[in-house]
Amino acid sequence: MKFKKVIDFLACATSSVLFIGYLPLAPGTFGSIAGIGIFYLLKDTTFLAYCAFLLAIIVLGLASSGRTERLLNKKDPGCIVIDEVAGMLIALSFMPFDFKIIFLGFIIFRILDTLKPFPAARFEHLPGAWGIMTDDLIAGIYTNIVLLLILKLKMLV
Repeated sequence: MKFKKVIDFLACATSSVLFIGYLPLAPGTFGSIAGIGIFYLLKDTTFLAYCAFLLAIIVLGLASSGRTERLLNKKDPGCIVIDEVAGMLIALSFMPFDFKIIFLGFIIFRILDTLKPFPAARFEHLPGAWGIMTDDLIAGIYTNIVLLLILKLKMLV
């Protein structure tokens, strides 16, 4: 019984990114900002280390968010923000560390995460952790593509 409580606590701590998700105002926005903070910490790592860390965040999100959802008995509760962290890390993948790019990536990601363009809205309806995580992963991929196009067209220098 005690072990289950510890696992439940760890799931809530992980899925809320050390309880950032419990902030009373705009938890998803703060989760995205946490993703930027992690991007900053990873800026000098190798491509392989970045990908390994991103994969670990996604796996932790899948492992913890479904459990937190069941504990709270609520579909995709706002306190779960590990999906925003993963989405921001995908959005900023392959990007140089530049404040204009990071800020633009943050704005684009938040817009796409809110609008949920096809097929993100469909994936959001998947059960449990998959529904929680995949729409943000898709928003991150879309954001990354937009940022890469902007950089390729040299619109942001």
